[in-house]
Amino acid sequence: MYTIEMAYARMRELQDLANRSRAQQPSAKLRAPKRAAKKR
Repeated sequence: MYTIEMAYARMRELQDLANRSRAQQPSAKLRAPKRAAKKR
């Protein structure tokens, strides 16, 4: 059974991973993906 608590825990893990990988990149690399994401 997949509970909402499990879903939240997984979401936390993914957010932590994303934050960690984002922190390791220089700010120049950060700006480009943001611009591309807005185009949707």
